[in-house]
Amino acid sequence: MTNQPEVQINRGLRDVYFERTQSSFIDGREGKLLYRGYNIHELAESSTFEETTFLLLHGKLPTKVELARFEEQLKQDRKLPPEVLRVIEITKSAHPMDVLRTAVSALSAFDPDARDKSEEAVLRKGIRLSSQVPTIVAAHHAIRHGKRPVPPSTTLGHAANFLYMFKGTEPTQRAARLMDKDFVLHAEHGSNASSFTARVVVGTDADFHGSITAAIAALAGPSHGGAAEGVMKMALEIGAADKAHDYVKNLLAGGGRVMGFGHRVYRAEDPRARHLRDDVKALSEEMGEPRWYQILEAVVDAMKPYARRGIHVNVDFYAGAIYYLLGIPEDLFVPIFAIGRVPGWTLQVVEQQRNNILIRPRMLYTGPMDVPYVPIDQRQA
Repeated sequence: MTNQPEVQINRGLRDVYFERTQSSFIDGREGKLLYRGYNIHELAESSTFEETTFLLLHGKLPTKVELARFEEQLKQDRKLPPEVLRVIEITKSAHPMDVLRTAVSALSAFDPDARDKSEEAVLRKGIRLSSQVPTIVAAHHAIRHGKRPVPPSTTLGHAANFLYMFKGTEPTQRAARLMDKDFVLHAEHGSNASSFTARVVVGTDADFHGSITAAIAALAGPSHGGAAEGVMKMALEIGAADKAHDYVKNLLAGGGRVMGFGHRVYRAEDPRARHLRDDVKALSEEMGEPRWYQILEAVVDAMKPYARRGIHVNVDFYAGAIYYLLGIPEDLFVPIFAIGRVPGWTLQVVEQQRNNILIRPRMLYTGPMDVPYVPIDQRQA
């Protein structure tokens, strides 16, 4: 029998550094997140999705002229080819994430830079896709309900335009700002499962749309993108704040997981979560539905004993409540996550291409060795 080498197994590649990056910095113990060196707290309170996207893709904050030009470019790129709308029509009965994945893949057939893998072309494709993904999500929502998609606005900002296409009426300033902040908070987050997937695909020298399609497929998994959807399902099951402690106790006793808590990276509170907490409270009170915030805070209180184990609330805990209060159905929660993440995925693709290498980790084989082959007529039943 061949002796296997002594190796250290890092399951899930936990704490394994595979590349350098200038995209984002995460300190999981301190609960710190930087985009291109800028603290997420400042970006969440002072920036916009358009400005944050420019920062991620170009490595610097834009001037007024640069931002105005960039905003106009995003507005002009919102329309979908008629053929992609037909793809959405054909697949309308599928889950929104499946439709999104399929439509993004189809867009590669109509992108003028589809075959161009230069960095400049990838950035152009990333900007176009950042504009097109909200249109895909909103168009599918309309089509599956037997309605005509609302054409994208050429004047509204990115977040406001999504809500306009989704509801058919211009959103309030508060609603647009909440959605904008949510997109900022989800724009980039290091080597998470979907970003790593995009890098693996690009490492094979595959095309941009292929890498983003794969990233969307990875995001669809409940262990990555589905927490926001799970949080509101949990809140609906609890029903009232005074039932939260017993619900959490029984759930954990049965081996279940409290959605919206814990993170693969953070051992402190997710720094993005605090920016949505107060917004959930204000929005729920404004809409006459304060019980949702009360239920969520009761769950947080019930989970306090687990904080010493590094299990804290994450960004999706409050994001799901905001989507719900804005009238967005639960199966669109993860597609909204994807809307915000396209710039981050684009940046990950750009960085991977700059010094590209095939990503090929190894696995330690633990099966039998050198088993003799037995002809089929000599095998025992």
